Amino acid sequence: MINKQEQQLLSILRSNARASISDLARVLNLSRSTVQNRMTKLEESGVIKGYAVQYGSEYQDNLVSSHVSIKVKQKLTAKTNAELRQVSEVSELYAISGEYDLIAIVQAESLEQLSQILDNIGNLEGVERTNSSVILETKFKR
Repeated sequence: MINKQEQQLLSILRSNARASISDLARVLNLSRSTVQNRMTKLEESGVIKGYAVQYGSEYQDNLVSSHVSIKVKQKLTAKTNAELRQVSEVSELYAISGEYDLIAIVQAESLEQLSQILDNIGNLEGVERTNSSVILETKFKR
């Protein structure tokens, strides 16, 4: 379990993962060494897995995003997942139930680039078939 101060620390880091230890200590009213120790503890315990870049709305609004349903040959699932992890334009990958096995969220800078990425995904060893839907508009996101 994490305590209230660690929850506050995580909340601040979710808003700005680049906040300095000094800034975090000031906001939390803790010493720098205490904040550093808590961050290390959260990282070592697996609560914090890593730090990621979030796109700004100006850049994000110009990307073409797609949900890609992927049917995988069962014996090649692990290999296919590993190969999809290497496709930098795949921002998220979910295992699902139903006709397809995976849903990938793909983000590209143009329709042409998206088409190429979809071709590349379809040509991966283990991929039987794909079905993609371009996201036209985000109504809301939490």
